[in-house]
Amino acid sequence: MHAPPGILGLTVGLGIFPLLGLPIYLSLGEGPFNLDPLNVWNAFEPFLAKYLRLGEFIVGLATGSIVLLVGSAALRGQGLSLPWYYASPLYLLCSSALWGLSFMVWLTYHYEDYQHGEVKHTRKAYALSLTLGFSSLVCFLLGYAWLIFTVTIQR
Repeated sequence: MHAPPGILGLTVGLGIFPLLGLPIYLSLGEGPFNLDPLNVWNAFEPFLAKYLRLGEFIVGLATGSIVLLVGSAALRGQGLSLPWYYASPLYLLCSSALWGLSFMVWLTYHYEDYQHGEVKHTRKAYALSLTLGFSSLVCFLLGYAWLIFTVTIQR
């Protein structure tokens, strides 16, 4: 019995989160942490804009690559089916988009609550922010490396 195509990519994409999250969480101090540098009100705002822009860039590249790869298969007369060996890198790129979107939503939502004084920037919240962002980046890099390897090897 064979594993379904792409199961390795899906497992890696979902496994990146706990693999990065645990060491990140354990490396942080007890907290709580101050989101606004030097206790200056709204000082995180420019950083938030940069983080969101970076997240948009990674998610855009990942989803654009998925659409381009599937679209190129359709243009070559293959319908919407691709060879099985593209599944794993595609799952990794999907995971990158998932973690990246989650990062942007979480960071925006959490910072808004933080500004209203409703929550503190705890160790868990900080670790979640870092883990989501870096999970997106790592899945993107691994997905692209795997895709390049798959395309150049020509099975």
